[in-house]
Amino acid sequence: MRINTNISSLGAQEAAKNTNNSIASSLEKLSTGLRINKASDDASGLAIADKLRTQVTSINQGISNGNSAIALLQIADKSMAEQSKILDTVKSKLIQANTDTTSQAGRTAIAKDVTKLLDQLNNIENQTNYNGTALLQKGVGTAASSKGAQDGLSFQIGESTADLIKTKTIQANVTGYSLGSLKGHVSNGAALTAGATATAADAFTRAFASAGQKAVDRAISTLNGYRGDIGSTQNQVESAVRNLMTQSTNIKAAESILRDVDYAEESANFNKLNIISQAGSYAISQSNAVSQNVLRLLQ
Repeated sequence: MRINTNISSLGAQEAAKNTNNSIASSLEKLSTGLRINKASDDASGLAIADKLRTQVTSINQGISNGNSAIALLQIADKSMAEQSKILDTVKSKLIQANTDTTSQAGRTAIAKDVTKLLDQLNNIENQTNYNGTALLQKGVGTAASSKGAQDGLSFQIGESTADLIKTKTIQANVTGYSLGSLKGHVSNGAALTAGATATAADAFTRAFASAGQKAVDRAISTLNGYRGDIGSTQNQVESAVRNLMTQSTNIKAAESILRDVDYAEESANFNKLNIISQAGSYAISQSNAVSQNVLRLLQ
C-alpha cells in the first residue's frame, strides 16, 4: 500500500473536474437557451447556423423593401386614379362643348374649366413622390428638368442583387399624355373676353373640342397602361414578399434546430451530471480515507 501518491484520489478528482466542467456547460445552455454558445460547442454547426442567420437577416430586409415598394406603388396608383377622374371630367366637358346647344360663351367657360383641370393633372404628377423619389415624372416639382419621363423604378426583393422587380417608364403629365395641343387651345380660349364669338382669334371651337376628345381618349389609354403596369408590379412584389416570408420562417426553423437547446434533453443531462458530481465527491472522500487506513498499520 502506497501513501505518497494517492492514485485513486487523483483519478476521482480528475473525473470530478471534468464533471464540473460539463455541469457549467449544461448550465450555460439552460440559461441562454442555446445549444451552441461558442465555437468549441459545435464548430461546424456554428458555421452553418451563422450562415442561416445571415440569410434570414438578408431575407427580412428584402421583405421590408417589398413592403415599402407596395406602399410606393399604392401611392402612385392612387394618384393616377385621381388623374383618371380628371380625364373623365375633361372628356365630359369636351363633349358638352361639341354641340350646338352650347353657346360660344359656354365653350369659353368650359375652356376655363378644362384649363384648371389640366393644371391639376400636372399638379398631381408634380407632387406625387415617396421619400423624395418622384413617381409619375422624372423629378419632384415644376422645373422643366423634372418634367421628363421617369425611367422606371426598381426594387430589390430578395438576397441577391439580381432579385430586382422593375416598373416601366412613366410620364403622367400633360406632355406625357400628349395633351399639349388641347392645353394650348383651352388656355387661349379661356383668355378671351366675355362676348367673343366663334370666329374670334383663339376662340375654343367645336373643332377643337372634337379633336380634344380624341386626344383625351388616347391619354386615358396611356394612363390605363401605366396603372396596369403599376398594378401588375404590385402583385409581383406582394407574391415575392409572401415567398420570402415562407423562406424566412423555414430557415429560422432550420437555424433553431442547430442552435437552440432542447430543454427537456438538457435538463435530464444536467440532473444526471449533478448525480455523477455527488457520486464523485463521495469517491474522493473514500479514496482519501484509504490513506488513513495506513495509520492503523503504524499503531
